Amino acid sequence: MNIISYHELRKISPQKARELVRKVFESNNKNVSKTAKILGVSRHTVRRAVYGPLEDKSKKPKSSPKKLSSELENFIVEESKKTGFRYRRLSFYLLRKYGIKISENTIKSILRRNSVARKTKRTKKGERSLYDYETLIPFSEFQLDTKHLLDKESLPKEVYEHMKRYNLPCYEWNIIDVATRTRFTAYSYELSSAFGFMFISLVALWLRTHNVRNIIKIRLDNGAEFCGGSERKLKQWNEMLSFLGVELNPIPPKAKHLMGIIENSHRADDEYFLMIHAERCKTKDEFIQRAQKWQDTWNFFRPHNGKGMNGRTPFEKFIASKSLVSSHIFQFPTLLLEDIMKKVGTFYSLFCNKFGGKYVFTTYLF
Repeated sequence: MNIISYHELRKISPQKARELVRKVFESNNKNVSKTAKILGVSRHTVRRAVYGPLEDKSKKPKSSPKKLSSELENFIVEESKKTGFRYRRLSFYLLRKYGIKISENTIKSILRRNSVARKTKRTKKGERSLYDYETLIPFSEFQLDTKHLLDKESLPKEVYEHMKRYNLPCYEWNIIDVATRTRFTAYSYELSSAFGFMFISLVALWLRTHNVRNIIKIRLDNGAEFCGGSERKLKQWNEMLSFLGVELNPIPPKAKHLMGIIENSHRADDEYFLMIHAERCKTKDEFIQRAQKWQDTWNFFRPHNGKGMNGRTPFEKFIASKSLVSSHIFQFPTLLLEDIMKKVGTFYSLFCNKFGGKYVFTTYLF
């Protein structure tokens, strides 16, 4: 016959285990030492079972001098729900925007304690990579897109109203190198194909100036600020840009997943640039200056965990590739396209000698 020990009974029911101690204690003339020896426990355990309650005591500390205030804890929960950030990104966000330094582990405990659900996205099984990242050379494959900055769905109300009140730029033009995640950025107050052609030409000229010799393939959508889904317009643009060795490849309709790299960068713009710095700008010049710093932060200091990056910054990935391209390529100036148009006009004049006829640019009314 197997007799269950005190420790085994303790795992099943602490209350029954203490009742057993009390019975052995009474049957041995209330001898603490003898009871402890029979059950194989300490005398303190016997006294606790005999003179204390049968239930386990609460393990909650009597005081927590380092515990955050309830107001600050509620603030962290609200920011998490508003931004959708988890502990790591939320810790960085609170430090950058509010100057509040809180460890990731503390935020993780707060979110768990307040049952803040994590937003998850399902992905299809067997998905293939968009590119062969192992053989991709720097500055050969790009993704190009525009971003509507005045977006009520993405920005807090106070940031949206501030940008609108001070008439800050409304659109961001962004092209990203797939191999290194290097980005080249410009801004404008309107979307038009004139600006689209100008921005592509600017980036292409910058790349060629810094010793990029391979074909420049640019993947873009069918927005009216580019070719607008027109085969004729796409052919004209490719003919003109072939002078710079540029090849435009629009994605099929409803295939935004093919622009995943640049689409993901839009959220980073909201979280780490607009939400933090837009309210500190009251003029377009201040905004462009901060946009330049954000581009430099992205290119030189912000690590990327996407495929082929392994936590490196774009500049670190570029150095590791041992490319012969000049490293000064990372100093691309962030510009306001309206200012460029006032000084030099459209870039179409560069190709007028090679192609005849009159080209009409279109404006995209959002």
